[in-house]
Amino acid sequence: PKTYTHRKLSARYPTDLTTWRALSKHHAEMRGVALPDLFTKDRRRAANFTLDACDLVLDYSKNHDTARTRKLFGQLARGADVPAAIDAMFAGDRINQTEDRSVLHVALRSKISDTVALDTPGVRDLWEVLAWMDEFVEGVQAGKITGSTGKRLTDIVNIGIGGSDLGPVMASRALRTCWQDGMRFHSVSNIDGTQLADLKAELDPEQTLFVICSKTFTTLETMTNANAARAWIIKQLGKTAVSDHFVAASTNHEAMDRFGIHPDYRFGFWEWVGGRYSMWSAVGLSLALVIGMDAFNRILSGGRQMDLHFRQAPMEQNMPVILAMLAIWYNNFFGAESQAILPYDNRLDRFPAYLQQLQMESNGKSV
Repeated sequence: PKTYTHRKLSARYPTDLTTWRALSKHHAEMRGVALPDLFTKDRRRAANFTLDACDLVLDYSKNHDTARTRKLFGQLARGADVPAAIDAMFAGDRINQTEDRSVLHVALRSKISDTVALDTPGVRDLWEVLAWMDEFVEGVQAGKITGSTGKRLTDIVNIGIGGSDLGPVMASRALRTCWQDGMRFHSVSNIDGTQLADLKAELDPEQTLFVICSKTFTTLETMTNANAARAWIIKQLGKTAVSDHFVAASTNHEAMDRFGIHPDYRFGFWEWVGGRYSMWSAVGLSLALVIGMDAFNRILSGGRQMDLHFRQAPMEQNMPVILAMLAIWYNNFFGAESQAILPYDNRLDRFPAYLQQLQMESNGKSV
């Protein structure tokens, strides 16, 4: 993929755009306006400032915006070349400038007919990985793939950090009602050892499957915990049991060989999968093992629906774009320094932590 460098506008300095100056002038008119007054002037405000897409409803009526604000949002997005940037992302251009790589989590949940960066190395392989995930998950849940003593594997332990932990943990808690009978999800991410120590007290090693998520298979925290789990399995079941109780989402086959990962229990993903988005890849294996592959595929399908909306909807009716513009509106014009994420359901209690890391890394790890 070509490096995405044709934009004249620096992503860091959009303030030279006439559309930015127009929004700044509009802010001077809006900063003294109270929300109740906006509802008084427009009795249909709730309907007029609500978007419905992909089984999601976004009501942004309780923000300091008007039809004029929305129009300026769209103008600024187009002036900053956002539509071209969206096209570049789906084409596989290297829009991640801090790491000089493509940003193709959208490919993970696409259909081949969507033609998402099909010429990018690895993209055409993702359906093969999904098919093997499907076969493996069905094998574990049906008891065809068992632990070293022949017992069914029912306790799935995800070992990862960052996006390799936050994504599966968030989704597993949110989808607690989807867990298959007898299956349980656990996670280990903290390097201090107590998390794994506490967990071992409630696990039966004969029925435990560890999923190690590390693209390089060298991440310090992840491999410290993985090696501790390996030592526990060896102590309880013997060295030969390692290949039956560990699987990995990684690309480092040499390191997996040394660890003892069975060649058939390796699930690859690619350098264009950012860690914060990796739940949609083989890193989601631990989640799929607990909720089933049908449910995991439905998650991918839901993500694809939103990707299509993001790719095709006009700026003024584009749910992700509207949310992004509101963030710019409050941060850059109103000077708001904090954003609250308030889950409406306790099963979404890890959603803020997931979004916090996603936002931080999307802004560049130096921020």
